[in-house]
Amino acid sequence: MIKSISQLKIKLFADGAEKADILEMYKNPYIKGFTTNPTLMNRAGIKDYKAFALEILSEINDRPISFEVFSDDLEEMERQALKIANWGNNVFVKIPITNTKGIPTTPIIKSLSSQGVNLNITAMMTLDQVSQVSSTIRSNSSTILSVFAGRVADTGVDPIPLMAEAAEIIKQYPNQELLWASPRELLNVIQADSIGCHIITATSGILRKLKLLGKDLSEYSLETVQMFRADAINAGYEL
Repeated sequence: MIKSISQLKIKLFADGAEKADILEMYKNPYIKGFTTNPTLMNRAGIKDYKAFALEILSEINDRPISFEVFSDDLEEMERQALKIANWGNNVFVKIPITNTKGIPTTPIIKSLSSQGVNLNITAMMTLDQVSQVSSTIRSNSSTILSVFAGRVADTGVDPIPLMAEAAEIIKQYPNQELLWASPRELLNVIQADSIGCHIITATSGILRKLKLLGKDLSEYSLETVQMFRADAINAGYEL
């Protein structure tokens, strides 16, 4: 049983686009990297993509950070990727596994990896996709393979066998790391660690729960009862 963060072998990445949350997570030595995406940035009200990225990179230059391309045209994706890669040595460029028409992005993945661009291949959910990408990557670059285990689970499918097999697929490639994406609860961190995932990226809300690892459940039960009681009093409820 994992009772503390120090027992985890997996690398913890923080996922988000709120600058205050990112910098708060950066103060935590257990947070080894960061990820974001256009959806999170839009929700955070970010209007200038490049300005936001450079602002974050001015504060964080010693841990990997992933920024995503957003073109739907493969040639333009590659141009954007090369531009983003120049923002910093710690930048990983996120490339979706396909464009919105379902056209595989493997041609530009092969090209970018051969040029030494560090990549994060995102939105993968099948073993066929993992195999296809893993065999495409060249050894010139470090590559993260992001499999959306949380979204797989949302469909009623247990993601653990899939992720375990994905870890086996890429084991022969030392420049590739498997990332468990879209976790739904802290338990997913333990699950990902147990099957040999290299990285898990999670929101600050999930990462803040790491302090609960190993907590005595009887004590936690009592605290929960105390919370219910205090909230009822504060609300002024009467019967």
